[in-house]
Amino acid sequence: MLQKFLLLFILISTNLTAQIAGKVTDINGEPLPYVNIYLQDSYKGTTSNDDGNYSLNISEKGKYQITFQFLGYKSITKTVAPTSFPHILNVTLLEETTSLDEVVLNTQEDPAYRIIRETIARRKQNLEKLSEYTADFYSRGLWRVKDIPEKIFGQEVGDFDGALDSTRTGIVYLSETISEIAYQKPDNFTEKIIASKVSGNDNGFSFNSAQSANLSYYENTIEMNTALVSPIASNAMSYYNYKLDGVFYEGSKLINKIKVIPRRPKDRVWQGYVYIVEDDWQLYGVELSTTGAAIQIPFVSDLTVKQNYKYDSQYNFWVKISQTIDFGFGMLGMKGDGQFIAVYSNYDFQPEFTKKSFTNEVLSFKEGANKKDSLFWKGIRPVPLTNEELKDYVRRDSLQVIRRSKPYLDSIDSKSNKVGFLSPLTGYSFRNSYDKWSVNYDGPITKINFNTVQGWNANAGLSYRKWFDDNQTNVFIASVKADYGLSEDRLRFDGYILRNYNWKDKLRLSLSGGSKVAQFNSTEPISPIINTVSTLFFERNYMKLYELNYGRLGYSQEVFNGLHISASAGYENRKPLFNNTDYVMIPNNDLSYSSNNPLAPTNFNNAAISEHNIVKSIVSARINFAQKYYSNPDMKFNLGSNKYPTLNLAIENGIATSESRYNFTQFEAGLRQSITVGNKGEFNYNLKGGGFANGDGISFVDYKHFNGNQTRVGTAPNYTNVFNLMPYYQLSTNKSYFEGHLEHDFRGWVLGKIPGINQLNFNLIVGAHVLGTEQQKPYSEFSVGLDNVGIGNFRFLRIDYVRSYYNGESMGAVVFGLKFLELVGL
Repeated sequence: MLQKFLLLFILISTNLTAQIAGKVTDINGEPLPYVNIYLQDSYKGTTSNDDGNYSLNISEKGKYQITFQFLGYKSITKTVAPTSFPHILNVTLLEETTSLDEVVLNTQEDPAYRIIRETIARRKQNLEKLSEYTADFYSRGLWRVKDIPEKIFGQEVGDFDGALDSTRTGIVYLSETISEIAYQKPDNFTEKIIASKVSGNDNGFSFNSAQSANLSYYENTIEMNTALVSPIASNAMSYYNYKLDGVFYEGSKLINKIKVIPRRPKDRVWQGYVYIVEDDWQLYGVELSTTGAAIQIPFVSDLTVKQNYKYDSQYNFWVKISQTIDFGFGMLGMKGDGQFIAVYSNYDFQPEFTKKSFTNEVLSFKEGANKKDSLFWKGIRPVPLTNEELKDYVRRDSLQVIRRSKPYLDSIDSKSNKVGFLSPLTGYSFRNSYDKWSVNYDGPITKINFNTVQGWNANAGLSYRKWFDDNQTNVFIASVKADYGLSEDRLRFDGYILRNYNWKDKLRLSLSGGSKVAQFNSTEPISPIINTVSTLFFERNYMKLYELNYGRLGYSQEVFNGLHISASAGYENRKPLFNNTDYVMIPNNDLSYSSNNPLAPTNFNNAAISEHNIVKSIVSARINFAQKYYSNPDMKFNLGSNKYPTLNLAIENGIATSESRYNFTQFEAGLRQSITVGNKGEFNYNLKGGGFANGDGISFVDYKHFNGNQTRVGTAPNYTNVFNLMPYYQLSTNKSYFEGHLEHDFRGWVLGKIPGINQLNFNLIVGAHVLGTEQQKPYSEFSVGLDNVGIGNFRFLRIDYVRSYYNGESMGAVVFGLKFLELVGL
């Protein structure tokens, strides 16, 4: 009686329309999740949930043949003729008994190799059968966490908007989508989401997209952060060993169950089972796993993909009808797991596409997609909710009403707005969540640095933020910062006002101004914290500064898809600065500080610039050809294009108000692109060139400066915009120039094949860099290095050996990449 009551409760919770429903279990009564259930000779079907419950939406009385299919179990077909609804149909599946009796074993080679060769030989042919189609798509994503600590690095973690219970465990993300998808080879894809639901957020948009879930093992590689080699790829024999684990029949079709065994476990590979249909040489099912190390996401412990296919007699092809991705993760005391379910139905393999069927908008939402009520979802959801998921929806949707109320938001703000004893030094935030504004004070304790111009220096800031919508796409920000240098004994102020109107075309206006010290290279290649260490401990003061007093207007907007325009104009007063201290923590008798003049390091009396005024404007354009994008009613997310590079154009103009010799115009153009080369890694290039009109007498500030590096410490995720051994200002120019950067990350393709070395899971990276200017000889660098260096989940290091060539001389050095400095804003 209890089981019947629970089943009835699930039925009422999941679907109020007519249906055939029940529970799928094994012979021991244990529920079987993700069993495919479909009507014979159709794509109408469903999938059982984690609890083994299913519901098949049937609205008319009649006779139906329903097939239950699950990897590792015998498929069965039940004939039912319901006279009333709901009609309960519970099913028990028996484990498949695989047999090798019909297989003649060859002592020289396992029969699995013959099957795999046949399947590989027909891989392209099988891909061709999926050259175009439309389908309905359902997905559900879930993340659970367990025993989450209350604090990480001293910071409150919170309760994830009420998701966690008293044991700090619960579902932190649950969402569903119903969409219509269309595909045409090679890469035309579009998805229209007609319904979207996010637990605890009735205004949320789920991005469980069909394109990101489209894992095809008929392709040579499967993209999962890195490219993993498919067990039936054209080169799969180099990566896998195979073993025929058994055979069984699906109707008249013989199914081969083949164990997939990596030759080198640390390669970008899978392990598990593939099920291949004899003579058809197509996939019947997939049950494959990989690791976080393989996909280079260290906090992921394991990841498993299961796919089920159904035979389409009309097209003589086995078609994917369901997919699940399960994964576990853990980091910084947090542990959990996640799952993404995908169900495909209503395939049409003869769609009538036109030129307008596909655009650069690959994912969009139908109006009102996130406003569907529970009755809609109960009538359309193909995979019933589990008890856990149902409770999460009920609880968090109820909490949402409370947590948006003024009394609750005020109580939360009151707790977080308390002033701490160290707040004047560390910082403080005051927030009014209900009225959508906040004030933030940045304390000076984390902004203390040292340079030879200011000496010990620190800054503190105050900012105000006002947002006009729940997603904070429409924002107003005002900020002011004070900076004081102890040795210089000078206090400066600068600030800005910014208005960001939306995240659709990203219209942004800004006003900024004040007084500050600035690096001659406006891209600021020298990190203040790295310069502090280099100066105090190694007596190498690389940072060179001048005083900038300015007022500037700014504008940026994506004019149309793929074209982003930025412009700024303002008045600048530039003043020279000199060293004001020779303090050093660890003196070095063989070294001494250089002057603040980057053109004459030993000249402490003359500056690189003289004081002058100038009106300066910059207009730049970023063009992403054939840019793909996602969109919802509030936002637009640009995806770029894998086929084409990004083109950057800029024109900079200076009109002096003091001396005409400072007038100039500079032009620059650049191309950059990231190209995935299957499982062989990722190739990046960045090419730039430009020149000056009337640039002979301009200020050194307005020269074209290149990103050098003399600290032997790298902070960028890749080195396609920096010369790691070049002095910062040695090749600065007011003439024409060209710079090029090439870098290839093999992502384990090379080192993963070397026994012993492959256990470290490092990535081999090679690079080449060249700089040519009109008045100086070319400068070049070549590098070879290791990325993904670290221990366990912490792999933020990179080590390169770099060799430079310039003016007949060559030098080499090791550069240590500290990628985490960029992550934490240092």
